[in-house]
Amino acid sequence: MTRPHAPEPVSDDAIAVPPAGAVSGPARRGRPSKARSAGAGVTREAILDAAEDLFSKHGFYGVTIREVAREAGVDTALVHYYFGAKRALFDSVFLRRAEIWNNERADAINRYARDAGDAMTLEGLLEAFLRPPFQWSLKGGPGWKHYCALVAQTNANPTFGGETMARYFDPAIRRLLELVHEVLPGASDTDVYWAWHNLSGALTLTLGETGRLDRLSDGLCRSGDLESACDYMVRFASAGFRAVCAPRPDTAPTT
Repeated sequence: MTRPHAPEPVSDDAIAVPPAGAVSGPARRGRPSKARSAGAGVTREAILDAAEDLFSKHGFYGVTIREVAREAGVDTALVHYYFGAKRALFDSVFLRRAEIWNNERADAINRYARDAGDAMTLEGLLEAFLRPPFQWSLKGGPGWKHYCALVAQTNANPTFGGETMARYFDPAIRRLLELVHEVLPGASDTDVYWAWHNLSGALTLTLGETGRLDRLSDGLCRSGDLESACDYMVRFASAGFRAVCAPRPDTAPTT
């Protein structure tokens, strides 16, 4: 009798479907049972949690699908089945919390603008925009800590960071900058974009909680003190926007 061949190993970049029966068993008519659907949802979330943790610590290029599967306690083929290749898994990790984060920020600034009316200030606007991510990092559990670190890494990634950040965060940011123009009606688009660029770097670095501030200040300040960090950032960014967007006198011609 001929011995059956062993299955070929699945590469990290291939899209594979689990063997028949590994996930759902024999095909049946009608909808899948609630228990099976719930189990699939739990497995999918476990994979996303494991990938988020690993990506936040080692970056996109430092993680393999096999490592994600091992961390999640599932077969490698199951990761491919749910998410495809590694970049698709990364995008799924990024999108999961970006929707929550951005919806809250957009709602907060729109609510503030409506309630404040003509009394809207930079401080109030930036407070409304910045507070949600700080609060999620403070109170959302380890997953949100991992996500904040991942966003900090991605924002500084020269290969695909700009494209990824634009895809997931630009709508809420553009709404913020529209409202900044209402507070600073004389500001040029160029100045407003540069002011945001500087705030964006400060925000993601702070949410990354690298411990750099702790060491530099010899423990006087703590990078994990996110309540204080948000308060300082609102003051810093408000002054920064005003300084960058202030009208500049024309340079006198040289003789």
